[in-house]
Amino acid sequence: MLTPKGRGSLSEVVFETMRSASPSWAPVLRTLADDDEDLHITLWALHELHYRGFEDVDDDREWQPELIELRRSLEQSFEQTLRERAPERSPDGDDFAETFFSFVADHDGPSLAGFVHKDADHEQALELLRMRSIYHLKESDPTAWVVPRLPPRTKAALMELQFDEYGCGDPNRLHAELFARGMDACGLRHEYGAYIDDVPLEVLEENNAMSLFGLNRRLRGAALGHLAAFEVTSSIPSRRIAQGFSRLGLPEAMIDYYTEHVEADAVHEQLAVRTICGSLLDEEPQLRDDMFFGAFTCVDLEDRFARRMLGTWAA
Repeated sequence: MLTPKGRGSLSEVVFETMRSASPSWAPVLRTLADDDEDLHITLWALHELHYRGFEDVDDDREWQPELIELRRSLEQSFEQTLRERAPERSPDGDDFAETFFSFVADHDGPSLAGFVHKDADHEQALELLRMRSIYHLKESDPTAWVVPRLPPRTKAALMELQFDEYGCGDPNRLHAELFARGMDACGLRHEYGAYIDDVPLEVLEENNAMSLFGLNRRLRGAALGHLAAFEVTSSIPSRRIAQGFSRLGLPEAMIDYYTEHVEADAVHEQLAVRTICGSLLDEEPQLRDDMFFGAFTCVDLEDRFARRMLGTWAA
């Protein structure tokens, strides 16, 4: 993957400097973002240095002090925005699992899955896949950062879930690999990050939130709360999308990806809420508020993406 296209003053300076053989780092730290898209494409690329990197950027740039300083600054700004969007208090309730399930169920937002199920046309379905590919082609990788930050019982439970996500030891069954095969069958590019230049702000925010939570140890509670909300809201929408894709005649390889998540995520939601989050709270009860912050961030960012896509299609 090559560095993405810049979307403003900051990203253009940062990407040009990252690619340079003899960079001058001073402009990186004194250039301001033009807008949120400029900020988030920059942050996405800085996060990607810790994943697979870029073919046109030296691997040593991952730990370049100026880029780390910039990443931390952008993350702080983004985290402040996310916290300002979230409720001031997490919901009360002695039973964490039941309170968590109710909190997510009570969140009423627009449904992309419902639209795909009944109303989407073929091109809209393909556009959704292009948007989703930014995450699904590295599915579960942001959560993997959290594993070494956890106590033994929580670590073991998270690895049980991750083992499924990573194909139970079969590289052909990795969820990211299943999605890539589905993309290929649909005639879409299946290379990692292939559509990054096409995605809107809302997709960048969704991906940057997961990386933010996963890469910062102090946000491990938010990372697991996000994971739990993600799993809780996955099974039924996956069924609807699979049915919608079948209605549209999309290839079985793509339908199979979503069918895989219908049963898997029905199990994963219980594991994520009751065992993963529950066991961590047994040892670190002070992380409860951050878990609900992570959960709210997950459903709120999905709402923002859904409104963006539904609004665009309606127009």
